[in-house]
Amino acid sequence: MEFDLINIIHQYSYFGIFLLLALGIIGLPIPDEILLATVGYFIFAGDLPFLPAVLSAFFGAIAGITGSYYFGNICGKPLLKKLGPKFGVSEEKIEKTQNFFLKYGKSALFFGYFMPGIRHLTAYFAGMYSLNWRQFALYAYSGALFWCSFFIVIGYQLAGRWALVMEVIHKVGLFAFTIVILSVVAWFIFKPKNKGSYSNGWFK
Repeated sequence: MEFDLINIIHQYSYFGIFLLLALGIIGLPIPDEILLATVGYFIFAGDLPFLPAVLSAFFGAIAGITGSYYFGNICGKPLLKKLGPKFGVSEEKIEKTQNFFLKYGKSALFFGYFMPGIRHLTAYFAGMYSLNWRQFALYAYSGALFWCSFFIVIGYQLAGRWALVMEVIHKVGLFAFTIVILSVVAWFIFKPKNKGSYSNGWFK
């Protein structure tokens, strides 16, 4: 897979980086972190300048996550209300999930990039639960910039030592997963008992 990524980046340069990141964020089976680390290796080798490479990755990531957000916004909630009861998902469960996302969705948008699978869903849920676009963009886009820059720098610093790259990817993923789990635990411990305490400001 790394060899294929090298060929694609070598042949299509910035457009290849943009397209692969966009498709990877949407949900195609593309190893996004390895792709970003490969971009870092190309920068180290002098084949790509740093800023254009980071920007092509960043714009690819935000294109993918924005597409997922609008898909969730347009199609997600109607589908959930229509198909949910058939799978035992009641209105009450939908409301509880919505309340949880409104409380922790912003941090999930930022840190979710570091967890394969999670990053493919956070924007979808943000759209489905009508998260304000400005708040979505603030956390999703800043998270994309941090995520892209982080793994590009890792690839640059390790310069193709893929065993170490994979170890870093694994450890970072575990760290982000731990943050999300602790957030879930904190929500169950400290969640408001009065449903009216949730703010509707997110839906304005």
